[in-house]
Amino acid sequence: MNESFQSVFYRFMPENPTKDQRDLVERMERFLFQPIERAAFIIRGYAGTGKTTSIAALVKTLPAFRYKSVLLAPTGRAAKVMSSFSGKKALTIHKKIYQVQRGTDGQMRFALAANLHTNTIFLVDEASMISDRGGIQSRSLLEDLITYAYSGKNCRLVFIGDIAQLPPVGSDLSPALDPKYLKGNFFMSLKGVELKQVMRQADESGILFNASRLRSELETEDPRIQFKLEGFDDVQRITGLELEDELNDAFGKYGESNVILITRSNKRANEFNQQIRRRIKGQENSISTGDYIMVVKNNYFWLDEKSPPGFIANGDIAEIMRIGNQEVLYDFIFAEATVRLIDYPQMDTFDVKLLVDTLYSESPALTAEENRKLFENVMEDYEEISSKGKKMELLKKNPYFNALQIKFANAVTCHKSQGGQWQAVFVDQGYLTEEMIDKEYIRWLYTAVSRATEKLYLVNFHPQFFEDKIDSFD
Repeated sequence: MNESFQSVFYRFMPENPTKDQRDLVERMERFLFQPIERAAFIIRGYAGTGKTTSIAALVKTLPAFRYKSVLLAPTGRAAKVMSSFSGKKALTIHKKIYQVQRGTDGQMRFALAANLHTNTIFLVDEASMISDRGGIQSRSLLEDLITYAYSGKNCRLVFIGDIAQLPPVGSDLSPALDPKYLKGNFFMSLKGVELKQVMRQADESGILFNASRLRSELETEDPRIQFKLEGFDDVQRITGLELEDELNDAFGKYGESNVILITRSNKRANEFNQQIRRRIKGQENSISTGDYIMVVKNNYFWLDEKSPPGFIANGDIAEIMRIGNQEVLYDFIFAEATVRLIDYPQMDTFDVKLLVDTLYSESPALTAEENRKLFENVMEDYEEISSKGKKMELLKKNPYFNALQIKFANAVTCHKSQGGQWQAVFVDQGYLTEEMIDKEYIRWLYTAVSRATEKLYLVNFHPQFFEDKIDSFD
C-alpha cells in the first residue's frame, strides 16, 4: 500500500514535531497536490523553530511523490549551510538562473538560463536576503528567479526565511517573504505557514533562548534587551579587555574560518580587523599571506563561469595563500595574490589581483567617485584608440580595473554576515544610547546573535542588558 505524504514526511522528522511543524506538513501536502498555476509556498520561521529540520525532511520526502527538488540560496555561504543540513547540494541563485552569453559585439553578458526542469520544487533558503533590485537589465533578482522557476513545466517555488532578520540593504521589508508583495507584483498563488514555537532542543541552547527573547521584543511597542546567561554555557559576556584572549582561544578551538566578530559599522570592523591582525596574528604588513578577506563587490573576471561558484560574489570569504608584487598604479594600490574560497573547499586555489585601498576605507566598497576615478585613469591608457567599443573591450579585459574589492573578514558588519553561520560569534554592542534602542537595533542584534551555532560572546554590552542588573545607562 502506498504511504501518504504525511506519513513519509514524519518518518524523516525528529520525534515530537511542534504543532507549527505539523501544520506545515498538512499545508505542504495541499500545496503540492492541488493543480495551481504560479504556485508558491512561504515558510517563515524564527531561529530554533525547526525550519532546517522541516526542509531536510521535505527534500527526502519529495522523490517518493515524483517531485524533484532544487536547493537555492542567495550567497555561497548560505548555500553551504543549506547543503549541510539538507544532505543535498545547494547552489547560489545566480549560479542556477543565469548563464553567460556572448553578444554580437563580442561582449560577455548575463542572460536568464532556460529552465529545463519538470515537476520540480525550487526551495529557496534565506529568502529574507533576496532583493527586489539587482537582477539583470532593469529586472530584479527576485523577478528573475520567479520568471525562471515558472518557465519550467509544473515547477513551484518554496521561499524559506526569517522575517525578524534584517531586510535587504535599502529595503524596509523582505519582499520574497511578503505574501501581499508577491501577489501584487507577480500574480502568484500563495500558501504558507509561520513557525513560531521553539523546538524542545532549542530550549537548552542559550543562543536560541536569547535569540527568541530578542525576537519577541520586536512585537512590543517599547522593546527591551534582557540577555539571560545563567544556566547556559554557550553564551558569555566579555569586556573589550578580555576580547583578545577570548578570540585567541576561539581561533585555537574552532579554527579562524569558523569565528566571526560582528559590528555595527565598517569603521568599527576596520578597527577590530587591524587589532586582530597585529595583536593575535602578528601581521604588520598592509596585506599578508594568511589573511582572511571578504569580497565586497560581485566580480566576474577571475573565475570561469563553469567553476563551482560561477563568479566571485559579494560576501564570499577567501584565504590568502600567497601575496605577490604590490604596486601603485592609476592612483590605487594593487597586490597580486593566490587565494582559496572558504565556502568552496573542493576548488583549487587561483590567482587574482586585489585592490588594497578598499581594505582600509570606511565605505562598504569603492565609492562612486573612486570608481569613476579608477575608470578615467585606466581609460587614459587607451587615449590613442578612436573606437569607443574597442576601448570598452580593453577595459573589460583590464586586470586592474577588475581587481577584487575586499575587506578583512575577521570582523564584518551584520549585513555582510547574513546567510552565514559560524561556530563562534562575537557581537560588539557598538556605540549606543538609550534612544537608539529601537526595533531596528533589536532586529540587528537578533540577526547577529542567530549567526552563532556553538558559542556566542557578547562584547562590551552594558550591564543593564542582562537579567538582575538594574544599572542606569551612563
